[in-house]
Amino acid sequence: MNERASPNFSTADITAIAHLYRGELYRSTVWRTRLDATTNWAVVTTGLALSLTFSSEAASPLPLVLVGLLVAVFLYIEGRRYRYFDFWRIRAHILEVHFFGPILRGEGVRVDNGWNETLYQDYRAPALHITFLEAIGRRLRRNYGWIFLIQVTSYIGKLLIHPTPIASLDELFARATIGPVPGQLVLLAGLVFHATWLTIAVMTYRSRRGADRARPSRQARDSVLDLARGP
Repeated sequence: MNERASPNFSTADITAIAHLYRGELYRSTVWRTRLDATTNWAVVTTGLALSLTFSSEAASPLPLVLVGLLVAVFLYIEGRRYRYFDFWRIRAHILEVHFFGPILRGEGVRVDNGWNETLYQDYRAPALHITFLEAIGRRLRRNYGWIFLIQVTSYIGKLLIHPTPIASLDELFARATIGPVPGQLVLLAGLVFHATWLTIAVMTYRSRRGADRARPSRQARDSVLDLARGP
């Protein structure tokens, strides 16, 4: 047991692990940047659709409908990207907690919990640690849920009050009509579309990783901030 707690890591071994950490951190940063890119695409296209929809009294709400479908494509792409970001981030976090953590506490390199063997097996047989639906749910709760909410609110506002408030329910259906597709069907399709995202966000929230983990209590003072301020 003591041999596992204090393994014979040479200076070259520790340097190699430090470089390994840098590589894993770089990979997670690259995928984090890719996540930001798709989110930016969703925000920009939503803003463009809003500009077109409210540009004039005769402007159609169709751009908001189309951009909703486009943002769904971005969400699909981002869900796939998030799985890889999570994969690289977990490896970096393991090294931070189990390799650098004991060193910072003055305990040297410790492997008594077997973190090095677990990480080695992950290198031998890599596997993603989050499902696609869980990744979609996370991105919905963090970013895309708000984007969809803005689209829905704008679309309903366009139908109800722009350019003038509606006088009857028939007028609402008439404004929602897209070519040969009746307004009732368009609104029903929109309801199903957004209810699907809401369901995914709620279901994956309940099954999210670490949902049953006890959260540390918030300190009255931020000790890290105090340390950074210096004496």
